[in-house]
Amino acid sequence: MNLETIRDYCLQKAGVEESLPFGPDVIVFKVKGKVFLLLPLDTESLQFNVKCDPDKAEELRASYPCVLPGYHMNKKHWNTIIVDGSVSGSLIKEWIDHSYQLIDAGHKPSKKKKP
Repeated sequence: MNLETIRDYCLQKAGVEESLPFGPDVIVFKVKGKVFLLLPLDTESLQFNVKCDPDKAEELRASYPCVLPGYHMNKKHWNTIIVDGSVSGSLIKEWIDHSYQLIDAGHKPSKKKKP
């Protein structure tokens, strides 16, 4: 799995927007205006941050050395995934899907009044 594969996988999901709000070195993927994945471009090894259920986050960290507490994130709710070949691409996609689903299911569109 490489950076383009992760990017393409995120962008094929419904309602996903890609931006660079922190500068040119971190791609941010959002659904319903909320971040579900951060993909830094300036790291030595390929890695990304995904949101995770707190209990599942601890379980994954205990089971997989490539899963770490979220770098620069709330470590209770975010994991950093190091893409080092130690887990399958399908498992990485599961973790991306979990993050996307947490955000997609957890945030309702705002009910702003139209002028």
